[in-house]
Amino acid sequence: MKRILIIEDNPQLLEFLQEILSLENFDVITAENGVIGVELAKQEQPDLILSDVMMPELDGFGVLKALRQNSLTATIPIIFLTARASREDIREGMDLGADDYLSKPFSSSQLLRAISARIEKQEAIEKESSAKLDGLRRNIAAFLPHELLTPLHGIMGTSDLILNYHESMSPSELVGSMRDIQDCSQRLNRLIRNFIMFSELEAIATGCQPLREHSDSIEVEAIIGFTAQTHASKANRLKDLEINLEDALIKISSNHLTKIVEEIIGNAFKFSLSGTTVRLFTKIDEQFFRLYIVDHGRGMTVEQIANIGAYMQFERRYYEQQGNGLGLIMSKRIVELYGGELSVESIIGKETSVCIKFPRCSN
Repeated sequence: MKRILIIEDNPQLLEFLQEILSLENFDVITAENGVIGVELAKQEQPDLILSDVMMPELDGFGVLKALRQNSLTATIPIIFLTARASREDIREGMDLGADDYLSKPFSSSQLLRAISARIEKQEAIEKESSAKLDGLRRNIAAFLPHELLTPLHGIMGTSDLILNYHESMSPSELVGSMRDIQDCSQRLNRLIRNFIMFSELEAIATGCQPLREHSDSIEVEAIIGFTAQTHASKANRLKDLEINLEDALIKISSNHLTKIVEEIIGNAFKFSLSGTTVRLFTKIDEQFFRLYIVDHGRGMTVEQIANIGAYMQFERRYYEQQGNGLGLIMSKRIVELYGGELSVESIIGKETSVCIKFPRCSN
């Protein structure tokens, strides 16, 4: 049985709504003002909320703000009931996160249709989220143990070799073994840090945790160029890197921007052959800053692009590779966190182009 909270300061209308919904087998709870309604929503966590807009103490917009700022109530569908549904009211409510409006007076059939539509949409969203979560669990179970154990085995095996045979090893052999341990340690450290960052990003996206990174309006050309050249050097592919950047002011943490470029350009070098070009270039207009990272590697299918997700690596059985599939989805999460978009276009066997779009800041 679906639970509906009605927040309405008109006693006659409140009673009328409660009677209609009870007859339709809804579990109905009521509040005579916005303050009580917010507390009831936190306690009862209903499946849907009907709220009047014009109320004393706390109006409908105040109720909406309070609910959207609380992780327990942030995703509950809210339908406003109002006698003065001007365009400005509707725009303000939708900007704050309202799901629908009903103008008073409305019929029982209009009310029930609106409720049915919101509940069906919410069920579809929850079903999709559940499917994605199941996929995430499967991918974690399939790939994460391997990604953790591979560098750990390298560290354990090489350190055991040194402990047992160091007396017979030459200085150059010892240094080589220590470098192997260092490489494995760095790989393990990066995996753990990425896993922690991904968990934090998911918590921020669901409203369970605030954004801790300090975001500011920064000029991005130097950060992007330096990060790209650093990773090209690590991959021994400086000659393959082509950079054509314009500067712009965008609002983002410098750490997060660096992480985005690290992951995307790291993938570009990883999935393309030495001797093929990796290009970075920008397109800027009055509203948006766009960064393109293009490689001429093996590419991705339309289905693979649509199914980009954490811990997912496509065609791993055919291509042995390090990594856990977190890079692209982490970058997408960070970009969206700052009001941007990340999109991927690809031609199998020819190229992959990643576009990162951010709103520009005024100077």
